[in-house]
Amino acid sequence: MHKKVIVFGGGTGLSALLSGLKEYPVDITAVITVSDNGASSGKLRKEFVMPAVGDIRKVITALSSINPKIKEMLEYRFETNSDLNGHPVGNLILTALYKITGNLEEAISLQEELLDVRHKVLPISEDNLTLCAEMTDGRKVEGESEVTETCGKIKRIYYKEEPHVTKSVIKAIKEADLIIFSMGSLYTSLLPNIICRDVVKALNDAKAEIMYICNAVTECGETDGFTVGDHVEVINKYLDKRKVDVVVASNTKISEKTLKNYEKENKSLVKIDYDKIASLNCKLIEKDLINEEKGMMRHDSLHLGSIVVSYIMDN
Repeated sequence: MHKKVIVFGGGTGLSALLSGLKEYPVDITAVITVSDNGASSGKLRKEFVMPAVGDIRKVITALSSINPKIKEMLEYRFETNSDLNGHPVGNLILTALYKITGNLEEAISLQEELLDVRHKVLPISEDNLTLCAEMTDGRKVEGESEVTETCGKIKRIYYKEEPHVTKSVIKAIKEADLIIFSMGSLYTSLLPNIICRDVVKALNDAKAEIMYICNAVTECGETDGFTVGDHVEVINKYLDKRKVDVVVASNTKISEKTLKNYEKENKSLVKIDYDKIASLNCKLIEKDLINEEKGMMRHDSLHLGSIVVSYIMDN
């Protein structure tokens, strides 16, 4: 019987992790934030009054075992002067299924069936949620895209509405052999899952350890100057009795040329601060995790998957 892994996150970071993890003998439940209000997801939310589907689409595509050309079709984004402009095909299919079923979890299940997905993708909530942030200078920002685009340091994030977490998510937390917080945007992809009261309570009662896979680089406006320990510390602040048990971080030596490319975007490597990580009672797994491709950094998805599986088996 395969071990059960529940992974929280959103966006490209989660998709990259899952594309490697699915190649190993584990049962995956991916829990996705639904508060994105930008680009295609934002337009669809406004028109159809529904949760965001963009990150869900990416994760379903990453977990799918169908022909790569079909995946390419799902990710195809229309470039036109009509109302279709900017919409990926996969978003439109999910929206159609949502309107047919009236239920996002059921719509996702149908799309999984269509695309030969052998794992489970769940929305954190069926609610049409609005992510908000309070900045350290006192400003209040409403909307996920607005949070991302606002310059300044984030003091805290919260929802305008109290989220009703899907029962399937709580059940998956309870049954998990390992709980993973994925790399990705800390404040707008990962934490929107964790700030839900029902999730925090379920994590308190969970038998599984919590693993955080840390970002390789900082994000301008969100985590400027953050170390690995800083990421863990922020996550722990939103948790209750349970804290992050183990953090996975990259120690890959990156070329100066690639680093300069990221410096142009005000991004830098996330440094491993051993003393702070130890002070947080958090185990550290550091590995060579990053591949350089044409001046860009990418996590080695298969290597990450092997770390996750090895950790479950060893513990």
